[in-house]
Amino acid sequence: MSRVEKSDRLVADQLHAALPSAVIGQHIVVLEQTGSTNDAILRFVSPQITPASSPPHRVHEGLVLFAEHQTAGRGQRGHRWESTAGKGLWFSILLQPEIPLSDSGQLTIWAITTISDVIRSEVGLEPTIKLPNDVQLTGRKVAGVLVEMRAQDKARHLAVVGIGINVNQSRDDFPRQLHGRAISLAMALGQQVNRRNLAIALLRNLDLAYQEKFSKAVAPFNSSPAPTTIHDKRAAKFPMA
Repeated sequence: MSRVEKSDRLVADQLHAALPSAVIGQHIVVLEQTGSTNDAILRFVSPQITPASSPPHRVHEGLVLFAEHQTAGRGQRGHRWESTAGKGLWFSILLQPEIPLSDSGQLTIWAITTISDVIRSEVGLEPTIKLPNDVQLTGRKVAGVLVEMRAQDKARHLAVVGIGINVNQSRDDFPRQLHGRAISLAMALGQQVNRRNLAIALLRNLDLAYQEKFSKAVAPFNSSPAPTTIHDKRAAKFPMA
């Protein structure tokens, strides 16, 4: 795994400080490396459970887990997601939306629509959505979403929303077989993108859209955050370069 430049690292406290009243982002964790952020976020909530087991009844809705590098990132239908260390945004969000399991597709649409809107407004590129779960630039994949639902007894169902965005990769960072099918924001823009500012813009907009569409009454988490979590502050538009 290549080392992530210190100046470009994602720091949980910095991200959290930009989202003071958010549901999504009220707790943030950044890992140096993990297999899959969707699997890791469930283990973080309860070390005793595995991704296939029943989740705990008490969860921290809005918990966001980033990884600088995924060794087993996955997309739709089990496809592998290439996650070059420090070059993209690989993260999962833990949610409890008031929807039935059969309506999980609503979360995918919410996520890919918001990602597309943020790329358009914050980066200045014109993405397109390819259903069921991709965002593209010039016909090549720049972002994807994987939603996994878990049923809970006597509680709202649990949703893990995994998001991968190619941010600062060069063409050589992708396997040869993906050269015609994958692209990064930097490749399309012709310059590097500030990952921290992009992450904040994404979380801020995901939170606003989520509260409008899915979260009728999300109680704020009142406990003091652990040192590994982040303290946010809602921000205006950031420079991305």
